Amino acid sequence: MDKEEFLGLYRHSLAHVMAKAVIELYGEDTLYGIGPQIDDGAYYDFVLPEGKSITEADYKTIEDKMREIIKRREDWTRKVVTKEEALEVFKDNRFKVELINELPDDETITLYYTGEDYVDLCRGPHVSNSQELMNVSYKVHSCSMAYWKGDAKRDHMQRVYFYAFPDKQQLKEHIKMIEEAREREHKKIGAQLELFMFNESAPGMPYWEPRGWQMYQTLLAYSRKIQKAHGYTEISAPLINNKKLWLVSGHWAHYLNNMFIVPGIDGFTQADTNIEDLQAALDDEDETTSAVLEAGTPVYDRENIDTMAAKPMNCPNAMMMFKRKLHSYKDLPIRYSEYDVLHRKEKSGQMNGLFRVQEFRQDDDHTFVMESQIKDEIADIIAIADEIYSTFGVTYRAELSTRPDDYMGDIEVWNRAEAGLKEILDEKYGEGGYEINEGDGAFYGPKIDLQIKDALGREWQCGTIQLDFQLPHNFGLTYTNAEGNLEMPVVIHRAIYGSLERFIGIIIENFKGRFPFWLSPYQVAVVPITTDHNAYAEEVIEALESNHIRVEADLSDKNMRSKIKKFKPYQDPYILVLGDNEARERTVSINVRGSNKQIQNVPLDTFIEVCKKMNQEHTLELVQEM
Repeated sequence: MDKEEFLGLYRHSLAHVMAKAVIELYGEDTLYGIGPQIDDGAYYDFVLPEGKSITEADYKTIEDKMREIIKRREDWTRKVVTKEEALEVFKDNRFKVELINELPDDETITLYYTGEDYVDLCRGPHVSNSQELMNVSYKVHSCSMAYWKGDAKRDHMQRVYFYAFPDKQQLKEHIKMIEEAREREHKKIGAQLELFMFNESAPGMPYWEPRGWQMYQTLLAYSRKIQKAHGYTEISAPLINNKKLWLVSGHWAHYLNNMFIVPGIDGFTQADTNIEDLQAALDDEDETTSAVLEAGTPVYDRENIDTMAAKPMNCPNAMMMFKRKLHSYKDLPIRYSEYDVLHRKEKSGQMNGLFRVQEFRQDDDHTFVMESQIKDEIADIIAIADEIYSTFGVTYRAELSTRPDDYMGDIEVWNRAEAGLKEILDEKYGEGGYEINEGDGAFYGPKIDLQIKDALGREWQCGTIQLDFQLPHNFGLTYTNAEGNLEMPVVIHRAIYGSLERFIGIIIENFKGRFPFWLSPYQVAVVPITTDHNAYAEEVIEALESNHIRVEADLSDKNMRSKIKKFKPYQDPYILVLGDNEARERTVSINVRGSNKQIQNVPLDTFIEVCKKMNQEHTLELVQEM
């Protein structure tokens, strides 16, 4: 049994132990739903008897009860049963009954008993006796509200989570990492640095504050610079598109539930219509009013052909851009980069700060190539990923996902594409230096996903490189080959940041809000000691800005210390303090971020050159000596 199988075995078994503990503590009327293992432990969903709930104060009690159960050294018994027998066992648990009824008739149904008084519907495997869990370290750490099967219209449940590791030291190290992650939490740091905010008027759609928008624009500028050097052409397209486009692309059939729809007009009212009981005030549902819809008011229906939808992806627009004119094989590859705003509907419980939003941009690209160009083009994309990720000081690993059972297109084209991708990855990372997910590719082509690793060792899927044989077919795309015949191009979908919103969330946590100089919203803060030094401060500001260094200043008559104190929470890399000596000598005295270090009397020209170099080279480290 390998490490992952072992981790899964004891975490899953501990989930049963926790369910048994909760039932013993809160009563036999407790209903239990599902209890899967997760990356660092497991959870279980419960509906407790009326009037009872689990709070943080109960975590230790649950842990103690779990320990008591483990010490009983009870045998675990696996039993194969018929569907009728399973339904009889769980007749008083509507959640298990629903799961059993959903099983295929030929499914082998297994129950696991822990001792004689706890039974669960489970495929297993599990430990044979509770004593096997004696040395496992675990900790109940949180409880949240959940919906049965994630459906907000179904039962509300309490989801109880625990960590589980082979020994105390690993548990301790994991808890330390979690505590550090909380310190780096991007929603908290984003608020402290005044980068972004959310409002209930636009759920999952960030408001970018001036500082955050400056950083956003810096990321875009860096991406554009890299892509221009690699021969990309930027385009932009409508954010709202007619239903016809989505029918051709296939999104209407496969992605409709995640799209924001603007229904089409299905006619007009023939006469004035009174609408009663309209809510009149946001804070008072009982206050109502009425309105009159005049004759000729449009009646909307999303099934109408003039229905529009906000685009969740850029792909169809790029296809239309390619299709606008005839292309020769000599024109290829054609690389269309696009940073347009995208909208994707998410369930409220799935949204999480910048990590899961409903409005975002991607560093998107759709490249149109001949089959013979696939290998070289993807090699160049990986070179771009190397350059960008190394700039942020993060490492990454690659995963190749191959042909699924429901693939579309010519199998020989698939085979050649997969062989080419494997050859690229073998050359880049060595055989076995990347993961292969057999059958996990998209139906329209194989793909490479790039998983970056942050300062805490957490992995995030950001970059993706996907081959597409289907969309060019759907849109009837062609180019003229060397023989003068029409041929269909292959499309490469590509992103390196992925969602910029999500990427910003990741780098906020990676750098803990202390961004590299080139990325910092404001790079220099200027603090004249008194208003007598404002004239020189304005000269310094002008010199910095003329060299494309982002600067902010406080020229008020406030105390110097209070001005410095104002800027420090924003994590500006440098705070310049200007007094009589600096004005006379045309120098600056520098407070360096993250330390008590002060650099005195640096010539202004020298400081500017240091800043320009960090901007040009996108350096990670902040210069400490000048």
